[in-house]
Amino acid sequence: MRLLGRDLAMDLGAASTRIYVKRKGIVLDEPSVVMCDDRTGKIVGYGAEAVADSGGRTHWPVSGGLPADAELARRMIRYFLRKVHWHPYARPRLVMALPGDSTPMDREALQDIAYEADARTVHLVPHALAAALGAGLSPADRTGHMVIDIGRDAARIAVLSGESVVATGSVPYGGQAVNRAIARFVEREHGLQLDDREAESAKRHAHDGHVVVRARDPGTGRERELTLPVQHIFEAAGQPVESIARAAMETVERCPAELAADLGERGAVLVGGGALLRGLGRRLRETLCMPVRRAERPLECVALGLGRCMGELGLIGRLRGGRT
Repeated sequence: MRLLGRDLAMDLGAASTRIYVKRKGIVLDEPSVVMCDDRTGKIVGYGAEAVADSGGRTHWPVSGGLPADAELARRMIRYFLRKVHWHPYARPRLVMALPGDSTPMDREALQDIAYEADARTVHLVPHALAAALGAGLSPADRTGHMVIDIGRDAARIAVLSGESVVATGSVPYGGQAVNRAIARFVEREHGLQLDDREAESAKRHAHDGHVVVRARDPGTGRERELTLPVQHIFEAAGQPVESIARAAMETVERCPAELAADLGERGAVLVGGGALLRGLGRRLRETLCMPVRRAERPLECVALGLGRCMGELGLIGRLRGGRT
């Protein structure tokens, strides 16, 4: 039985993959990236190892919580599972999140890839419900509440009531769009080029007054330190933030009146990497006219929620994720 493997919960995100083990918590948190050799195309690294290696081409095989490149995603998932189990023949039961806008074909593809990556059994849980559970919301609470999950390549909005998703919305503006907006601002205002890593750092560390980044001078090729006021970073991210706020408002408008009234009191919780952007909560509060708070562990909410489902397998059926 030992070789069958432990039960695992996997948050397969576009930016990062996290694996939760019962009684241990999150034991793996690595970028969802695969490094391939430029010349041969052969895979030379996964996750943190791939990010540290600058000698090849990086591929991000996950988009919107679903495999965008099935073969690379399968190999990456298998690598992460074996890294956690330390045994090539371990076949764990796996709990994963299913995006709310996925099709039956998407669901089948996700299941197939998980099985091909050596999972023994696959349980799928609605992504919004996993995020809500990880943020501390209770499935027994029938009042309306909203989860806004800002991932690498998209923002997903869901209004929940108890164990049901009542309304959803999404926009193709996530953390990556905010990074690009910050980079465009630096190029326009300072004539310098900011790579994605530095833009991400600026977004995450924009807390007090100013943030220092390293940008490249396109004329000389040299790097320079640049000090940016935090307010400028928030202003640069204005367009993606406005799109997220508008999508959240449209989602509220699709809700029954009694749930919309609940939201006015209960408000929304922000999860995902994009939730770390300074000023986002304030902007959403102004647009939605409701309380907006950031989850205590926004990056880990989905993994924590899936872990909770793993510990209560009866909960999975009630959340309509089902068993395959």
